[in-house]
Amino acid sequence: MYDEPVYMIGVAAKLAGMHPQTLRIYERKKLIEPKRTQGCTRLYSQRDVDRLKLIQVLTQELGLNHAGVMKIFELQDELERMRCLIDQLEEQAARLQGSLEEELKKVKQNALVPMPHGSIVLRRLLGDR
Repeated sequence: MYDEPVYMIGVAAKLAGMHPQTLRIYERKKLIEPKRTQGCTRLYSQRDVDRLKLIQVLTQELGLNHAGVMKIFELQDELERMRCLIDQLEEQAARLQGSLEEELKKVKQNALVPMPHGSIVLRRLLGDR
C-alpha cells in the first residue's frame, strides 16, 4: 500500500503541506515521478508524499538547492541497491558455508580407514578406485 499510487495531486499536496504547483515543479525537475492514469492524471503514493516532505525539509530547513536534493536521492538509491546486494551476498555466503560444512563432514567420514593390525590408511578423497 505504501507504494500504491492513490492520491491525486491536490490530496498529495495537502498531505505534504505544499501547493499543487510545487509538485508540478518538482516533477519537472525530476525530484518526484508520480504515476499516471490512462487519462494522464497524476497519482501519488504514500512513498511519494514522504519524499515530498523530505524535499521540503532539505530545501527549506537545511537550505539545499534542487541539485543537492537530487544528489541525496541518488545516494539514497545507491545505498539501497548496496543493501540489497549485501543481503544477497550474505544469503549466498550462508548457503556456501552450509555446503562446505557438509563436504567437510563427508571428507572427515571417508578420509581415514582402519586396517588390520592397527594401521590406518588414507582413502582417496575422490572415492575407492
